[in-house]
Amino acid sequence: MSLRLPRVDRILDHPALASSPALRAIQKRHVNDVLAELRRRAQAGEISEAPEVEAIAREVARRLDEMMSPRPRALINATGVLLHTNLGRAPLSREAVAAMTAAAGTCELEFEVETGRRGSRLTWLRPLLAALLGAEDVHVVNNGAAALLLACTAVGRPGGVVLSRGQMVEIGDGFRVAEMAAAGGAQVWEVGSTNRTHLADYAAGLVGELPGQPRGAAAILWVHLSNFSQAGFVHQPTLAELAALGRERGAPVIADLGSGSLGGIVGDEPTVQEYLSQGADLVTCSGDKLLGGPQAGLLAGTAALVGKCRRHPLARALRPDKTTVAALHATAIAYASGRADTLPLRRMMAWSEGQLRARAEALAERMGWSSGQVRTSEATVGGGSLPGDVMASAALAVPTTDPTATAAALRRAGVVGRVSSGELLLDLRTVTPEEEEALAAAVRAVVGV
Repeated sequence: MSLRLPRVDRILDHPALASSPALRAIQKRHVNDVLAELRRRAQAGEISEAPEVEAIAREVARRLDEMMSPRPRALINATGVLLHTNLGRAPLSREAVAAMTAAAGTCELEFEVETGRRGSRLTWLRPLLAALLGAEDVHVVNNGAAALLLACTAVGRPGGVVLSRGQMVEIGDGFRVAEMAAAGGAQVWEVGSTNRTHLADYAAGLVGELPGQPRGAAAILWVHLSNFSQAGFVHQPTLAELAALGRERGAPVIADLGSGSLGGIVGDEPTVQEYLSQGADLVTCSGDKLLGGPQAGLLAGTAALVGKCRRHPLARALRPDKTTVAALHATAIAYASGRADTLPLRRMMAWSEGQLRARAEALAERMGWSSGQVRTSEATVGGGSLPGDVMASAALAVPTTDPTATAAALRRAGVVGRVSSGELLLDLRTVTPEEEEALAAAVRAVVGV
């Protein structure tokens, strides 16, 4: 069915869209989008009459208002997932935010104040990170996947890298580690099976005995199973065994730690320092996630290999911006000065179940609810870290007859909870004390308490 839709210029001339000429082209695009949607709905039999010009103009104005509002906006994470990828993972410390703000204007990013000459954006950060990680040198890129890509491209060519089929991890949004490792042109040679890979499998790849190999692989790639675990009839050589094989064959070991950790957290997560001490020549990991800093990627290892990565053309394309460098430096300072426990992520991990329950009961009382609305909960680290590990927590069950609809309304009000067993839960493990008043205000506005 066809609709008699108003002309585009009539809609654009409506007072609801009166604005600067600069917005005219954007408004026209949105008008065409709305009209196209109306045509599709008419063809599907969903509508039989076209809306009035005013209704269309106001819908376009609404879309423009949403588009012109600075995003992403702040939300309160009450899901119980500490490193919620969709919510920006690790919240930054006040010091990191202040450092980003200071660097947002004109700053000494690549400028030596003392000499007036050009410098490096990592001049101050590299030695600090190297000391913290126990590495000869460190390079920083814009995320963990970029660190892996750069390492495999710079170190793994021309022979490629050997990777166990049992470590062919898929991370978020359908991206796979092996494909990212190969994206820069390094061939990934698969060895072993899903559950069992032996040292001899790696050795065969290093001497060119795999089907289709023109030469031996240039490096060994070891991938930490950060977002899943294997049990039963499984076997993988240790990282130390692979390092010994690599030294024997002249092939460096690239160890992708994924989440990255400097220690002192719950769960049995390996640290960058441990991987280096076990013989890895180059360790790649994220600068956010378990480190608790901004999104960044770290390459830590021998001076020769890190230098090779730093000089590769990809390093320029993958470099972090000034605000990331500033926030990562502030986070590293927190570790170096013994104040890592002040980082928001570390604080969330450290709260006891009793502390969280006391906060939940106080918050329930503040909103006029009974203590019966407090639930025992389980929180997770998330972000592809510590698979299967949970932390005892406490949550508020929002009184509502429609948890799903109320959860949607709360999201629009800036609070993201989770619906579980027919209840809308607000987990206090991922809510800071400083956010409680804003959380309470949003709940009052939505459920009327």
